[in-house]
Amino acid sequence: MNLSKPFENQPFVAPLQMMTFSNCAALSVRENKKYHGNPERSEVSGKRAKKGRNDELLITARMDQNYVEKRLSTVSSDEERREENKVNQEISRESSPSPKLDKFRLARHLAEKAIKDKKIFSIYGHYPVIRNTLRRKGWVEKKFNFLSKMVPNGEDECEESKYIEDEEDNEMIFQKSNNIHDVMSRLVKTEIPYFLWTIKRDVVDYHNLSCDQMLNHYGKTASFTTKIGLCMNMRNLPWYVPANPHSFFPRCYGLCSDGEKQEFLDDFRRTAASSILKWVVSHHNYSKNKPRAKKEENDEEMSQNKDQANADEKKLIDLPGQLIEVACKVCEDYLGQLEHDDIDISAESLKTLSEAEWKELVQQYYDLIHGDACISSSKTYFAQCQSILNKIMSVNPQSEIDGMKNIWILKPGAKSRGRDIVCMDRVEEIMKLVTSDNIPSKDNKWVVQKYIETPLLIYDTKFDIRQWFLVTDWNPLTIWFYKESYLRFSTQRFSLDSLDSAIHLCNNSIQKHFKNAKDRSPLLPCYNMWTSTKFQEYLQKRGRGHVWHNIIYPSMKKAITHTMKVAQDHVEARKNSFELYGADFILGKDFKPWLIEINSSPTMFPSTPVTAQLCTQVQEDTIKVVVDRKTDRNCDIGNFELLWRQPAVELPPFSGSNLFVEGFNIQKGRRHMTPITNINLGSPLPAGHMLRNKCFGSQQDQLSEQTMSSKQDVKAREDKGAPCILPMPLKRGSGRTYKISSVYTKTLSNMEFPSFAIQHLENISHKAVFPRTKTTKLVDTNILSTVSIASVLQSIRSLENPVFQPPKGSDCKLFEGRSSIFHV
Repeated sequence: MNLSKPFENQPFVAPLQMMTFSNCAALSVRENKKYHGNPERSEVSGKRAKKGRNDELLITARMDQNYVEKRLSTVSSDEERREENKVNQEISRESSPSPKLDKFRLARHLAEKAIKDKKIFSIYGHYPVIRNTLRRKGWVEKKFNFLSKMVPNGEDECEESKYIEDEEDNEMIFQKSNNIHDVMSRLVKTEIPYFLWTIKRDVVDYHNLSCDQMLNHYGKTASFTTKIGLCMNMRNLPWYVPANPHSFFPRCYGLCSDGEKQEFLDDFRRTAASSILKWVVSHHNYSKNKPRAKKEENDEEMSQNKDQANADEKKLIDLPGQLIEVACKVCEDYLGQLEHDDIDISAESLKTLSEAEWKELVQQYYDLIHGDACISSSKTYFAQCQSILNKIMSVNPQSEIDGMKNIWILKPGAKSRGRDIVCMDRVEEIMKLVTSDNIPSKDNKWVVQKYIETPLLIYDTKFDIRQWFLVTDWNPLTIWFYKESYLRFSTQRFSLDSLDSAIHLCNNSIQKHFKNAKDRSPLLPCYNMWTSTKFQEYLQKRGRGHVWHNIIYPSMKKAITHTMKVAQDHVEARKNSFELYGADFILGKDFKPWLIEINSSPTMFPSTPVTAQLCTQVQEDTIKVVVDRKTDRNCDIGNFELLWRQPAVELPPFSGSNLFVEGFNIQKGRRHMTPITNINLGSPLPAGHMLRNKCFGSQQDQLSEQTMSSKQDVKAREDKGAPCILPMPLKRGSGRTYKISSVYTKTLSNMEFPSFAIQHLENISHKAVFPRTKTTKLVDTNILSTVSIASVLQSIRSLENPVFQPPKGSDCKLFEGRSSIFHV
């Protein structure tokens, strides 16, 4: 078969036919790969594919040769080169390996490059945005099988758990269609990941990480990420910055100790007393500003309304005016404590009321605020109450948010997502819940916080603000603040008459279980979220557009900065780590933000269109700050802005050459011994004693034999050396041994003192056995002689103690004998 004839008259058809044959060859290769898993089919198909490839290559080679020869004979040199280049490009394109082989080669190339550049990452949890963002930047994921069976610990645990199951199915589909990432993950399965993003810090032992491995968590952050930790640490704020924590953080108490319980009880009682004064002022203002009845109304209607009002007043319980006087007294004492007037007053005299009087006051407060009671004579106390309240408001920044209901919110100390949070307005119920035996001891860390009774409302609905911030270093402290945030609305209209969680808790994990109330404003979104941009537009329409940039936004930044400065000493500052936090704020009526809590691992679940947009955006911007900015300080950081960077501490100048020490050794001085001239020689030396003699001079080689009857002789001998005193018979002591080697002894008629050979016991072997001799009898007990032995025994020392010195005036009795050993 001549394959050159069909191309003689059709020179430009050959490339198309060549491409067709080449595609057939590639198809054959794919078919061979398809049946490669079956041994029988792969063997047959392999032979066919091999034969087919040989035929196709032969056909292709002949087509190329004939086509080139034909073109060389028919075109000019310029056209020849142009056509030749075109043909060569077609041949190289069609003779390349299959797309699947290209993908494998590309995967290997990318994996090797990622290993070289240390761009291996691992993710624990549902973070598809982080995964895709890093992949776009050339990072390769190292997957672990055990990470797929995780227990989420974010704010929306249930939603994320369900979403993870769907994600696993979607991930399988994604891997089948784009398996290049799966191939690269297998290629780096033995490599070290240099970027770790986890939903829980305990997943990774950060102590074993190398310095070039990045982790999205810090250790020991419970000082501000738990309710009990934030409650306790905010009290130390004045020690770090000149600010009052009560100006942005509602006061709270940890009800895990008796002292905290008593402080909360005192606060509840003081708040009840100030609420009574607020009731007096508000009741007077309400009566003064009560709208008058219209003149067009009939007299019958007016009389009916008057009769109804009188009937209502008859039903109310009239409380005595003394209640207001007691409440004023309590508030005045509280003001005195704030001004430190109680410093020199005893604790007993500080008690304004007894325990019984306090209970009576609280009960009357319940009747006045929560029950059907009133104080008919309240008008006479209006001026006094108004004056005291003005003083309290000037010193207590939380007086405005206290309201009159005295509502407190009770929270478990270490739980999230609004679990077990309740609102209460009775102190007895709060104490009963805290001391309940049904609560496990490990969870018995309740925090009670003053509820903000006067929040800012949007269309009569309560909301809070979720604000993100990023910490990239704790030493020096570096904080990044996110410019975008979002609002979370309640599903019910706001009211203090009901303490239902659906009204007062705006957490999405709580509100998702409720349906939007029918009487709620239709202007609010059905998914109960706004972006901060939408909120600014709302303020702008009401002529308050400046509030966000002048009050809300700066105050939130200041609160975050203060809180992080307090927590800086408690956090384990690991270099090359970072963490994204979510802070919750509630605005008061004056647009002042109040910090409620700070969450670690804030939810990134796209539950609404708002979170789908902002959560994706904040994750991408986080990668820009922590990854891109390491190599390029001028890179794009998205909506993050540097909130605070602690200035470097300037160390004082140091010059090592100017630091030196001069001095001399301290020598231990000898003890001075008082000379004693009278020596009583009466008792024999006890057995087992040893004396040692050390010669100090030539004068001590021989002792003269003479009595001490003359004082002149005594003085002459004192000049030769310091006298040594032999004490009374010494008792045996443990650990101190002396040896006496006697040269000779004589009877004591005209006694001649012997010479002594003194040697240190340290030079004697511990194994030496010293024979003990019996004590001799006394020759004459009435003989009394004095002698100076000129420091003969001055250097006698024990193994542990200095020279033994007997007390003054003690007699020394000498015994006759050869040699002996004694123990002191």
